[in-house]
Amino acid sequence: MAVQKLYAGVKLRELRGRLGLTQKAFAEKLGVSLPYLNQMENNNRPISTAVVLSLAQEFGFDVTELQSGDEARLISDMKEALADPVFTGSAPSLSDLRLAASNAPALARALLDLHSAYRQTHERLASLDEALGREDARLQPSPWEEVRDFFHYCDNYIDAVDRAAEIFAQQAGGLNIRDMAIKTLEARGISIVFADTDAIRHYDKESRRLTLSRRQTVATQTFQLILQMALLTKDPLLEATLDLGRFQTPEARSIAKLGLANYFAGAAMMPYGRFLDAAKDCRHDLERLADWFGASVEQVAHRLSTMQRPGNKGIPFYFVRVDPAGTITKRHSSTQLQFARYGGACPLWNVHRAFESPNRWLRQLAETPDGVRFFCLARDATKSGGSYHAPTRRFAIGLGCEVKHAKSLVYADHMDIDSAAAYEPIGISCRICERKDCHQRSVPPLERRLTVDPNLRSTLPYKVE
Repeated sequence: MAVQKLYAGVKLRELRGRLGLTQKAFAEKLGVSLPYLNQMENNNRPISTAVVLSLAQEFGFDVTELQSGDEARLISDMKEALADPVFTGSAPSLSDLRLAASNAPALARALLDLHSAYRQTHERLASLDEALGREDARLQPSPWEEVRDFFHYCDNYIDAVDRAAEIFAQQAGGLNIRDMAIKTLEARGISIVFADTDAIRHYDKESRRLTLSRRQTVATQTFQLILQMALLTKDPLLEATLDLGRFQTPEARSIAKLGLANYFAGAAMMPYGRFLDAAKDCRHDLERLADWFGASVEQVAHRLSTMQRPGNKGIPFYFVRVDPAGTITKRHSSTQLQFARYGGACPLWNVHRAFESPNRWLRQLAETPDGVRFFCLARDATKSGGSYHAPTRRFAIGLGCEVKHAKSLVYADHMDIDSAAAYEPIGISCRICERKDCHQRSVPPLERRLTVDPNLRSTLPYKVE
């Protein structure tokens, strides 16, 4: 099997910049010539094994960081953006996109920001009748999308918050994490009440009273306890982390702060070191992990997608949650599988079938158009309102990894991962999918020409060129 060459010029330049070294001094410490370093930093040559060892030995650099997921994310996002009809002419080749993502990631992100601004302007003009006469009728980025991209390009791993949550869990001593959160809140003069309410969590600042719904599961109550505790006791940490995000609107910053508090709660319930060891021991059996850590299956699946600590990484997973309409409500990926920034997901993906088989794990071997193969797991995640009149929220969750990791998952037992015929073809979304013969295609691909024969009706009413 051919060894994949490693190009990581941007990472080399970033490391040299942090160390404050000139190219000449950096080359000497790595034991290479100045021209050779220059070629590696500009991705004209791959990083050699000797240089990788020198980075680890000379600077203590975590060499796994050389293979971050940013490049794959940027390529996927640019491909989707450039499929927009606003870009006339032929689309850039995949090699050009890779070159831009690896050599000029800042420029690639600027393109994505520009396209996002264009979409927002287009949507604003489409609803201009509503905006006319309003004092706040101005263009501004979508706070939700801004926060989504913040976590997306952090690999969904926030080191400072994750480590702080792990330290909090270690301080619990003989207490379980739920009792530790209650003790911490009560020490600050906050009373905690469990009541029969529709609201899952409500904190009254004036009375310093935290009310949690008795209707919710213990896992949900514990999560909400720790989340509120993080908002009240970890504010300096959360604010410092938010400063790094440079959010453009107060709304985006507020959403991100809640997201960080959610992250803290999950990381405290499932502390990194213990959780990673337990996941390996049980071969990532989500139900056993949920039982051991007092969490829900969805919380466990989400946590597995965050195990990307430098120097101690878990399996790179993607995690997604969709509603019955196919809308993606949560998405995180440390894998090469990236989700569409706009629109729904591929209808051939097993996560959509989870609604048809409640309380069952669905397994799927899938292959994306670029030839990468994945092991996909899906299950419904119904959330009861806790009473007859309360609405039930229905979701499906998906968790998966590249098939090379499948043997580390109990769910992959007895699956023929070596058979090419076992893999179902899936894509990202119809509008950017390259497959010409998909029977489930909903819309034509934007970057392909179509031929319509009025005398022929096949699976699709057109032929993709």
